[in-house]
Amino acid sequence: MVKRVLIANRGEIALRILRACREAGIDTVAVYSTADAEAMHVQLAGQAVCIGPARAAESYLNQTALLTVAKATGCDGLHPGYGFLSENAEFADACAEAGITFIGPSGDAIRRAGSKSAARSLMRGAGVPVTPGSDGPVHSPEAALAEAAQVGYPVLLKASSGGGGRGIRRCDTPEELPPAYAQAQAEAVACFGSGELYLEKLVENPRHIEVQILADRQGHVVHLGDRDCSLQRRNQKLIEEAPAWGLSPELRHAMGEAAVRAAQAVGYEGAGTVEFLLDCDGVHFYFMEMNTRIQVEHGITELVTGVDLVRQQLRIASNLPLDFTQEEVQITGHAIECRINAEDPDHAFRPCPGTVQFLHLPGGPGVRVDACLYSGCTLPPYYDSLAAKLMAHAATRLAAIQKMRRCLEEFTLEGFPTNAELSYQILYHPAFIRGSCTTGFLDAHLPEFLAFSRRLAEREEGV
Repeated sequence: MVKRVLIANRGEIALRILRACREAGIDTVAVYSTADAEAMHVQLAGQAVCIGPARAAESYLNQTALLTVAKATGCDGLHPGYGFLSENAEFADACAEAGITFIGPSGDAIRRAGSKSAARSLMRGAGVPVTPGSDGPVHSPEAALAEAAQVGYPVLLKASSGGGGRGIRRCDTPEELPPAYAQAQAEAVACFGSGELYLEKLVENPRHIEVQILADRQGHVVHLGDRDCSLQRRNQKLIEEAPAWGLSPELRHAMGEAAVRAAQAVGYEGAGTVEFLLDCDGVHFYFMEMNTRIQVEHGITELVTGVDLVRQQLRIASNLPLDFTQEEVQITGHAIECRINAEDPDHAFRPCPGTVQFLHLPGGPGVRVDACLYSGCTLPPYYDSLAAKLMAHAATRLAAIQKMRRCLEEFTLEGFPTNAELSYQILYHPAFIRGSCTTGFLDAHLPEFLAFSRRLAEREEGV
């Protein structure tokens, strides 16, 4: 095993990695910006080093500083978590050149999967279903118009280096495309440093299904079941489930096999996720993208499989083979995750970071909370608004829903607004209970959820 790992991230994922390392007997070195000096992962790490100012560009994205700290503290491994540099091929290469094991795929694999337009061509060659669209980048609005005329409207313009719902624009008519192209390109440059776009046919009212995979350096690839991530607002996930509800055994098997072929096609190593869109007919699915990192929602897969994904990342990075086969993967029960974000749904989901004045987290059998919060800590305004992840695991989907409702009732955070009440309302909606939500569900029903919240607040004020 690697002996000492630099955790090149922050927040709950840094704490998650730290705990996995400690259980494996691996020393940890945390890095932090000046804004995170009092963060929990900093306090619990074996060693912590300030990496720079609050701005991510000068701290968590500073490749030179991260590698300097890793070498100075004797680290032989570096875990990037998710976000920041986790899918940066050049950084993975730089780690290898410095003699530090990057706990993730190689730079070449990240490049093959990371360019969404190039990955589409690769998946076609591997026999993985892909939505109709451009074979590669569309380098101008005129090229995009020509491609859209071939596949038919509506279409999506998407950043080749994108992720997290950034750099995406929908176009329903030719007139909408040129300004949408300019907007998507500008956002892609700002978020990813590249304005390259590709175009694909919009699959209307789909479900967003993703498959977790693990691949070791000996050529073994397995999948650990699927997750439904359809509950999202403007392409940002809010509630996830494992396994996806209502898939036939044949469809579930086909998606798992396609995910394995996708990983093999890019020469993948480590933990990753292959994301698909499932058509409204519930039969046809299409490759969307491959995330070459651990996912925010990895915890619910751990709950239903019993596999510690971060521990497996550490093993794979240490050149150890997977210690189980595909046939040994068992899915037990159902798990749900609610992302608790520091944001105000009543004001266009405006980020609302601040200081935690009081905190109570739910517990009990089958409950897991991944968070880096404690009473008195401050959630800085410089980074993502994710505050906590609540997870509930039970024998059946209905039991998991009931348990998550109870968890949200117990969850108390005073100091800044969160989206917890919105998640609570969704868990009672008939469409969610039936398991029939698509990616457009939340945006379509958001006004009624917000109206209910306002009526409830007015009633409480009247009392």
